[in-house]
Amino acid sequence: MKITIFGAGAIGGYLAAKLAIAGRTDLSIVARGAHLEAIKADGLRLIEDEKETVAPMRAAARAEELGVQDYVVLALKAHSLTPALDQIAPLLGDNTSVVTMQNGVPWWYFHKIGGPLEGTRLGAVDPGGAIWQRIGPERVIGSVVYPAVEVDAPGLIRHVEGKRFSLGEPSGERSERVTALAQEMVKAGLQAPVRDDIRSEIWVKLWGNLSFNPISALTGSTLAAIVADEGTRQLARTMMLEAQAIGESLGVRFAIGVDRRIKGAGDVGEHKTSMLQDLERGRPMEIDALVGAVRELGRLTGTPTPAIDGVLALVRRLAVERGCYG
Repeated sequence: MKITIFGAGAIGGYLAAKLAIAGRTDLSIVARGAHLEAIKADGLRLIEDEKETVAPMRAAARAEELGVQDYVVLALKAHSLTPALDQIAPLLGDNTSVVTMQNGVPWWYFHKIGGPLEGTRLGAVDPGGAIWQRIGPERVIGSVVYPAVEVDAPGLIRHVEGKRFSLGEPSGERSERVTALAQEMVKAGLQAPVRDDIRSEIWVKLWGNLSFNPISALTGSTLAAIVADEGTRQLARTMMLEAQAIGESLGVRFAIGVDRRIKGAGDVGEHKTSMLQDLERGRPMEIDALVGAVRELGRLTGTPTPAIDGVLALVRRLAVERGCYG
């Protein structure tokens, strides 16, 4: 099994290290800069359970050095996908599967969903339909990522908690390709349940991200602080209820209630969301995939989204002013 991890950040690096340490796959990673040089020189180092392990692997700056793969795992952020299409292309053959590990509404959302919106392209996450055309939704295996992982230094990944990567075909079928990948991940010490409704699981994670992430960026507050404050908690709840109405109109099943989801976010504690961290570091923010795409789904389904619209306008304006939105 030939697997390339495209995007060697925290999640991509963690997955690559676990698979490499298990030693069962022909594994490669596409990285750049100091991270790439460190992996080439010393392997990818993983700190897990206070123990450091070195995972030797093939690392490249250019995908054409690696050739066609059986699986390509896209572990970069959603807004980085379109600019990377030319680099991804050499990895794709007739039978290559592509595992999407981006947060937010995926670009392939309306592939194999059935009904009047079948095949709809989402401009917020796939402007002009370029990803749909170049990668092809028929290659996709969806994924919801749960581990908390950090990059401590070039070539050094620190695992904080969580080992679950839920997988699922857009069609809901339990295909040979998704089953085989799940088995390899489990043998590498990860949890990789195969879901028959990956979209509903995407929504439960998105539910919190679309509300807490922009509120966190706008206020500079941690999750615990947002939940503790009545005003920000109620704003997040209103956004989540708007999103729930959209999801349910699309057939999504929310396995937990909104208040339980909010409590779960607060229980994480004094944690800065990824959007706030990106803002503080001057990096592009995942606004369109987490918030803009939900507003677009609201328009498609005729669902009002006044709270989402207002927060989206504010956080997008903030990101533009700080040079974190392109």
